[in-house]
Amino acid sequence: MSANLHPFAALLASGESRIDLARACLMIAEDTYPGISIERYLGDLERLALRLRGRMPQTLRAEERVIALNQFLFDDLGYWGNTDDYYDPRNSYLNEVMDRKTGIPITLAILYMEVGRRVGLPLEGVSFPGHFLVRLRVRGGTLILDPFSGGMPQSEDELRARLERVIPEGAAAELPVADLPLEQFLEPATNRQILARLLRNLKGIYREAGKPERMLEVLNRMLLVAPEASAELRDRGFLYQRLECWRPALQDLKDYVGREPGAPDAEEVRAKLAELTTLCARLN
Repeated sequence: MSANLHPFAALLASGESRIDLARACLMIAEDTYPGISIERYLGDLERLALRLRGRMPQTLRAEERVIALNQFLFDDLGYWGNTDDYYDPRNSYLNEVMDRKTGIPITLAILYMEVGRRVGLPLEGVSFPGHFLVRLRVRGGTLILDPFSGGMPQSEDELRARLERVIPEGAAAELPVADLPLEQFLEPATNRQILARLLRNLKGIYREAGKPERMLEVLNRMLLVAPEASAELRDRGFLYQRLECWRPALQDLKDYVGREPGAPDAEEVRAKLAELTTLCARLN
């Protein structure tokens, strides 16, 4: 493990309840922005919350706090969902989101949760299919909020329409998409799950952009967040091979086949292992 990954690994090892989500996101940004001042950005989050708390009487109900949070972030500060250049990698780095005041659903949700929690709103992430959301338990139910759209509450009809756009009809056995129970898609995401989704976004962006070195940095962090993710291990092995790092490629693909001996692509991977074994033997 490279030295710059040790603090990230230590943070993850502290246990789910102790993972500082904002700090972890800023650590991910260190790969692209070496020398970034993590403490500065964490301080900026605290200062945002301090400003907002100054506007909020202690007597405000949770729903009123949500309204105040929305007005502060989206009306007063001008944060907005970047529909113009959605796949710009800057949208996936929390420091850039804070500097440029724009991002994608997951990074705006992280900012929204981090500021909201500091003003007494126990917001939770929701890894909804195709679009990351935020939820808040209130008296009488649960609010589902969309920070990408200015923190707007989402109705059941809107949520079902989102599902129908991303889940193909017939994919859910005998149930039509319109009849799927929404509750299963609205469970709170853990901090590890949030980080994994953020990293998957970056992985896809850098794969499409043809930037293998950046993709490798993302996969190195992904395998710390989700060490059980066999597909990510396989993909890193193929990426090492592409970068002509034969021995790490051999190790990752060997570990993948060991974990998933019956995988559909196991024979293809074994063929790669034979090639890599020969290549590594020539290095000795």
